[in-house]
Amino acid sequence: MTELGNRLKEAREAKGLSLEDLQELTKIQKRYLIGIEEGNYSMMPGKFYVRAFIKQYCEAVGLDSEEIFEQYKSEIPSVYSEELPEQLSRVQSRKTIPAGDSKVVELLPKILAAVLVIGAAVLIWVLVLNYMSNPDNDKKDAKQSDAVDYNKSEEFNKEEKNADQKQNEEKSDSSEKKNEDDTAVKDDKKEQNLAVTSSSGKNSTYELKNTDTFKLKVTSKGSPWVGIKNGEGKLLFQGTIEKDKSQEIDFTNEKEAVINIGRAYETEIYVNDEKLEYSISPTEVNTQLVTIQFTKAE
Repeated sequence: MTELGNRLKEAREAKGLSLEDLQELTKIQKRYLIGIEEGNYSMMPGKFYVRAFIKQYCEAVGLDSEEIFEQYKSEIPSVYSEELPEQLSRVQSRKTIPAGDSKVVELLPKILAAVLVIGAAVLIWVLVLNYMSNPDNDKKDAKQSDAVDYNKSEEFNKEEKNADQKQNEEKSDSSEKKNEDDTAVKDDKKEQNLAVTSSSGKNSTYELKNTDTFKLKVTSKGSPWVGIKNGEGKLLFQGTIEKDKSQEIDFTNEKEAVINIGRAYETEIYVNDEKLEYSISPTEVNTQLVTIQFTKAE
């Protein structure tokens, strides 16, 4: 194995590449890659391919090919010393033309050029004749085209104007409807009044007024135990609410709701979609009894 072969092989192994990997990267047959590493250049198709294969090998393993060629120029065969004369001799032998045919070859480009010039002149002459013989048809076609374009333009402008007008009307209606909906939502929120009236120990009492509905929703953020009764002590729900689940009960026809909570810090209470703020810190008092007294608006 030559010094160059050792250098290339070490660079390949440092990259973690096998000969099969390098063959896939460079598209050079594996037997030629082995020949490069062993310095066996006689198996190559020619000296030109030796240099080309070494350059591709260097680029694949991250080496500077110019530096490698300079450093190991004594090991790498030169292309021009032997192959160039042989190639020139082949070219000369192939290009030897009988004396009788050389004149025809010299005249051939001139003949082709003359044919092209004559053909172009004939084509121009035919086009001029056609144009001069039908001037009225061109004007007529132009007038008809202008008329059609004008009519299309008028129709397009009318359609565009109607579409813009319709779009503006739809926007206006949508804007008015949205304003009405926003006003209704604001009025509903403004009317409802949910406020704490007392709190002591684990007990807290709230009063719900200025609304004709009372919809209760208890949402779980963990796995709290919850019991829900009405003002008469009737049990409406009791059990553990799974995480991210909710229990909803309509208390519109009731006067009071009593919620017994096992883990208040994992539980959220909503009254008509309004979140109830604990008057007693749920992190300090885990178990709480929340009472909501409902006075229906007339």
